[in-house]
Amino acid sequence: MQLTHEHEELRRTYRRVIEEEINPHVNEWEAAQIFPAHEVFKKLGNLGLLGVTKPVEYGGLGLDYSYGAIIDETSQYINCGGIPMAIGVQTDMATPALARFGSPELCKNYLAPAIAGDMVACIGVTEPSAGSDVAAIKTRAVRDGDDYVINGSKTFITNGTQADWMCMLANTGDGPVHRNKSLIIVPLKENGKRAKGVTVARKLKKLGMHASDTAELYFEDVRVPVRNRIGDEGKGFVYQMKQFQEERMYAALGCITSCTRSIEETIEYTRNRKAFGRPIIENQVVHYRLCELLTEVEALRALTWKAVEIHVSGGDCTRFASMAKLKGTRLGREVHDACLQFWGGMGYMDETLVSRRYRDGRLGSIGGGADEVMLGIIAKQCGLLPEKSG
Repeated sequence: MQLTHEHEELRRTYRRVIEEEINPHVNEWEAAQIFPAHEVFKKLGNLGLLGVTKPVEYGGLGLDYSYGAIIDETSQYINCGGIPMAIGVQTDMATPALARFGSPELCKNYLAPAIAGDMVACIGVTEPSAGSDVAAIKTRAVRDGDDYVINGSKTFITNGTQADWMCMLANTGDGPVHRNKSLIIVPLKENGKRAKGVTVARKLKKLGMHASDTAELYFEDVRVPVRNRIGDEGKGFVYQMKQFQEERMYAALGCITSCTRSIEETIEYTRNRKAFGRPIIENQVVHYRLCELLTEVEALRALTWKAVEIHVSGGDCTRFASMAKLKGTRLGREVHDACLQFWGGMGYMDETLVSRRYRDGRLGSIGGGADEVMLGIIAKQCGLLPEKSG
C-alpha cells in the first residue's frame, strides 16, 4: 500500500505527542502500575487521534483503516507496552462494532465521548472460564421489559479499574452458542461513582504491561436499557469476530515497530560495547543474527500491510490478519529475546527498554486469540479443516 503525505503527517503528529506528553512519565506510571487514562486520552482526543477511522458525525476523522494502522504502528514508540495496549482497546477493540452497528443514540452517548477522550472504554469478553473459547462465556443478560438484567463476571479487562463503560459480550438467549449472544454497552460508572451492581473485584498483577490497569469485574443484577445493545440481538458473536480483526491487525502492526526499535537499539549498543578488544557487533554471530531479524521484520511488514489493504478495500481480511497476528507476536518473542541476549547483563536490567519489551511482548501470543486459535482460524481459511456448525 502506498502511504501518502497525510499518512506521514499523522505519524509525525502522534510521535510528537508521545515524546512530549507520554514518554516523560512512562517510568513513573510503570512503577505505579497504572497511568491516568482520562488525562492521557483527553490529550489524544483533542488531536483527533482516538477517532481517526470513526465517523465524522461523532467527532471522528472519517479516514480509512490505513490511517488507523499508522496510529497502531506509531503507538509502539511509547516506551512501554501497557499504554499502547490501553489506547488500542479504546480505538481498535471496544469501539469498532459500536461505530459500525450501533444506533445513532448509542453512538452519540458512548462513541462520541470515547473519541473525544471524555470517556474510557474497555472490552468485556474474557471470563474466568472462557478465554480464547469465546462461545463458552457464561455471563447472561436476561430481558426484563425495556432492560437487560446482567449477571456474571469478566476478567483480564484492560482499563478495567478506570473505564466508564464496557462493550460486553453476553448471552441473551438459549439457542446455539454462536447465535445466542449480543454486544451490549454497559455503563460502569454513574455520576462519577461505580454503577449499581458493578464491582471491581481486584486489580490484577501481571508479568508485564505494568502501566496498564487490568481488572476482574463482577456484575450482579445490573440493569441496562435494551437500547444499549449494539445491532441485532443474537448477532453479538458475529460482531465480535469482525471486531477481532482490527484487534489482531493492531497487534501485528505494533510488533513491526517494537521489533524494529529493539533491533535498532541493539545495533547501536553492540557497536559501542566492546568485549575481548572489539565491538560486539563485529562478531559474525551477532551481525548475521541481526540481519536475519531485520529480514523477518520486513516480511512481517509486507504480510501485515497486505491484511490492512484487504480490510481497507472492504474485503475479508480474516486469513491474513490471523497470519499477521500469529507471525508478529511470535516474532516479537524471538526478536526481544535475541536482542536482550546481545545486551548481556544490561539486557536483564529493568532500566533497559529491551527488558521491558521482552516482558510486555509475551502477552501478544495469548491475548486477542492465542497462537493456537490463530492456527485454527488459518487452517479453516485455507480449507484444511471444515467449518463447525452451531
